[in-house]
Amino acid sequence: MAIVEFTIVPLGTKDTSLSKYVADCHKILEDIENIKYQLTPMGTIVEGELDLILSTIRKIHEVPFKNGALRVATSIRIDDRRDKASSMEGKVKSVKEKM
Repeated sequence: MAIVEFTIVPLGTKDTSLSKYVADCHKILEDIENIKYQLTPMGTIVEGELDLILSTIRKIHEVPFKNGALRVATSIRIDDRRDKASSMEGKVKSVKEKM
């Protein structure tokens, strides 16, 4: 199970607001089974099988183009741990236990 953080930034738009683009991207996540996701102020974190996550991010990358963006920059950060099970909540819990 992988934990992936991604940020998709539409460029070449007429507005500085991005919330409509983010909302449209999250509509795709709502329809995908077997991916858990969390919206953060600066991106989105997803948890699931890596191949499914990457194919989903590829679909989401197209959303700003469909909404009029002329350029899209996508950043992806992958935490693919194979020595033991990991989750978004588990990572946060581990840090909080040490505080």
